[in-house]
Amino acid sequence: MQLGMIGLGKMGGNMARRLRRAGMEIVGFNQDTDATEALAAEEGLVAASSAEDLVARLDSPRLVWLMLPAGDVTENYVQQMADLLDEGDVLIDGANSYFKDSMRRAEVLAERGIRFVDAGVSGGVWGLDNGYAMMVGGADDAFAAVQPIIEALAPARDRGWVHTGPAGSGHYVKMIHNGIEYGMMQAFAEGFALMKGREDFNLDLGDIAESWRHGSVVRSWLLDLSAEVLADDADLSGIEPFVADSGEGRWTALEGIEQGIPTPVMSLALMARFATQGQQDYSAKLLAMMRNAFGGHAVKAN
Repeated sequence: MQLGMIGLGKMGGNMARRLRRAGMEIVGFNQDTDATEALAAEEGLVAASSAEDLVARLDSPRLVWLMLPAGDVTENYVQQMADLLDEGDVLIDGANSYFKDSMRRAEVLAERGIRFVDAGVSGGVWGLDNGYAMMVGGADDAFAAVQPIIEALAPARDRGWVHTGPAGSGHYVKMIHNGIEYGMMQAFAEGFALMKGREDFNLDLGDIAESWRHGSVVRSWLLDLSAEVLADDADLSGIEPFVADSGEGRWTALEGIEQGIPTPVMSLALMARFATQGQQDYSAKLLAMMRNAFGGHAVKAN
């Protein structure tokens, strides 16, 4: 089976490796030609010099997978592919794109007879060895065309992937997945912070995390990763208390507002990330000044 892949960074590169090891022919293009050349030498990937060259090297009906940052970069390539691909070809977007963008793109491409698949991908840097969790949206015929690829990327052919429904549903389910992830991560972080703060018990956080990995109802891959981190450095020395957000958490919070469904855990976890980014600094300063103004309480100066 043949697949064109545009975007060979950490995720895309490892996905290409996994597919090559499953015996698939991968034609790859990346703006950083070093990444493409390295994969060509390492895995036998066919290196394309441009998006146009990639499309020209593929047999019809073509399958092209975009593994690029969500937003303008993906949008630009979708528009480019709309001009390069033919009727019956399939374009797959594996980025964390907003599901409404995916629905719009599917409609625009359908006018040209190009089929669209939105693939939510989870697994990070561990996916090469463990496989990727795949949440895939698209019409039945489009999904059938890419199903062997999905099965090769997943942990096993019969598990770890799901055809979620029409175009847009894959990225929608991945969005909710990431919102849940925000809440789980925040709960673990707060719990371990409380235990670290109880200095009179002199708790070994690494040992506690390791014990929870076996038999506990909170055991999970996130706990496995946390246990490894805490075993190495429970004080997390040298780490800045800054947590980025990719956009998925914001979209999940907005979805809760649009549906009128309360999502306090996921929404507050997003707010906690904003606080680490300095977005609470001004309001905290104003709170300190209000407290000083009505009660004469001291203000801590810089």
